[in-house]
Amino acid sequence: MSFYKNKDILVSIIMPVYNRRALLPRAINSVVVQTIDNWELVIIDDGSTDGTGDFVKSLIKTEKRISYYKFEHRGISPSLNAGIEKSKGKYITFLGSDDEYLPEHLELHVKLIQENTNVDLIYGGVKIIGDPYVPDKRDLGKKIHIDNCIVGGTFFGKREVFVELNGFRNIPYSEDSEFFERAIKLFKVLKCEERTYVYHRDTDDSICNSVENRQK
Repeated sequence: MSFYKNKDILVSIIMPVYNRRALLPRAINSVVVQTIDNWELVIIDDGSTDGTGDFVKSLIKTEKRISYYKFEHRGISPSLNAGIEKSKGKYITFLGSDDEYLPEHLELHVKLIQENTNVDLIYGGVKIIGDPYVPDKRDLGKKIHIDNCIVGGTFFGKREVFVELNGFRNIPYSEDSEFFERAIKLFKVLKCEERTYVYHRDTDDSICNSVENRQK
């Protein structure tokens, strides 16, 4: 993959989605109302059967910054990697289909990475809606506060970070923290303290909730 596919696009937002038609308007609208407009939203449909595709295709007719690709159901990591492959921006970031950004989210992160010229990857800055505790990847029977976790949706980095690390590994849980562990060995990483990524923990079929249910 080329590092810079299109220098005119500043930020590529990767959004994997699987049967989230009812929640997509909230997530997508949070992108559209961002305080900067030089972005693309790459939606990767992981085999949805609930009308997700029809809804997104209707949006694309008027919002040219949104692109849509559908694959057979493969899981989160292949979807994230497909989004990276399809994206064109100088910077890459992510958004869960059941989450949302505060309006200043992208502008803040662009400013951070451009002012800190030695930084390659930013993470952190989560506003939590719902239960703030999730299964600990080291012991799924225990809970850990999200503030002590790596939330992949908050990753905002230079394209080469994701390309050189070959994206996310296809593991059952916590692919974001595994990616982070590899990233910090090769790249300069900065934690963002501003909580502009809204993480909704009140979605029944979220990955964390699914893991919790398996433990019961």
